[in-house]
Amino acid sequence: MTSNVNTSVQPTKDTVPEKKERASSVVKVLTTDRMWLLVVLIVLLITATAIADGLRLLVAPFTVRYLSVSLIALVPLALLALAETFVILSGRSGIDLSVGGLVSIAGMFFGSMVVDHGLSIVLAAFITVVFATLLGALNGFLVGFLGFPPLIATLATGYAFSSIALVMHDGAPYSDPKLTGMNELTAGIGPGALAIPWHVVTVLLPVGLLAWMALSKMRWGRSLYAVGTSDSAARYSAINQKLVRASAYAVAGLLAGITALVNVAQFASARPDAGTAGNGLALPAITIAVLGGVAIAGGVGKIGGALMAALFVTWMNAIILIAFPGSFGSRVQLLALGIVLIGAVLLNQAAARHQAT
Repeated sequence: MTSNVNTSVQPTKDTVPEKKERASSVVKVLTTDRMWLLVVLIVLLITATAIADGLRLLVAPFTVRYLSVSLIALVPLALLALAETFVILSGRSGIDLSVGGLVSIAGMFFGSMVVDHGLSIVLAAFITVVFATLLGALNGFLVGFLGFPPLIATLATGYAFSSIALVMHDGAPYSDPKLTGMNELTAGIGPGALAIPWHVVTVLLPVGLLAWMALSKMRWGRSLYAVGTSDSAARYSAINQKLVRASAYAVAGLLAGITALVNVAQFASARPDAGTAGNGLALPAITIAVLGGVAIAGGVGKIGGALMAALFVTWMNAIILIAFPGSFGSRVQLLALGIVLIGAVLLNQAAARHQAT
């Protein structure tokens, strides 16, 4: 007798546990790999804004050109977010509240070198970056070697830097044809609506690449992660945790010095309140670093996450300005930044739980 049993393989549907496991895997990827989450958030942000524009809910047109032009605000935020990334990675509640004041004093120092002392742009820029690095090293000495709490140390030096910047030129900005000419560095490159500010390519991308190499490919980066994770473990690994932690603040000063030069190029003058005007640059930079996946406790974080978070915040701020009339938009930016910071901390906590399981 022949059997009529059908022996072909029948497709089976996923069971409920399998679906839950796959969903859990997606959530784990989005929380632990911040790059992917930020890509999703940026896509959602642009999509929602495009829909609002189509429904005529915005006060100004939303175009590709608007997004590309808004990138002029990306470079200062991204550079200082990288500065905060290095500092926070160093552990012991590392934070640098002085970067805004440091940007102001470094910009005024640069203006003085060019206008008062007649130095060339290139030489003045080099001296300014060295000067800013030394000011950052002062923070590092206070925190790394003298054991000052980072919050107190950098708050104090931030006040000092800001006040010195305000009295350097009787509170007036430095203006000069040489400084005005620097504005060409922020001109757009590329075809039509896709043109992006020149300093995104010439400053941010090279600095971002060097920062990634410093953390991922150099012994110093591995030491910074080790110090931020555990001082005891770093000590057993023969790492000079005081020096490594202090160097993170020096690097933050270097990046703040570069930011000061970018600000002078953008405004075609050196302003005494460049890093402290309005809401300042320090708190947005800290928010971006945390959103990019840097753990407040230290030892966890990546350069790519910080850069992608800076792009998200830059476009979020730009979109808010065309979503609300008048000065109301700038006030909403503060609210949005606070919500983003709270959300970023919650995401970091969720990532820590997923990595522990």
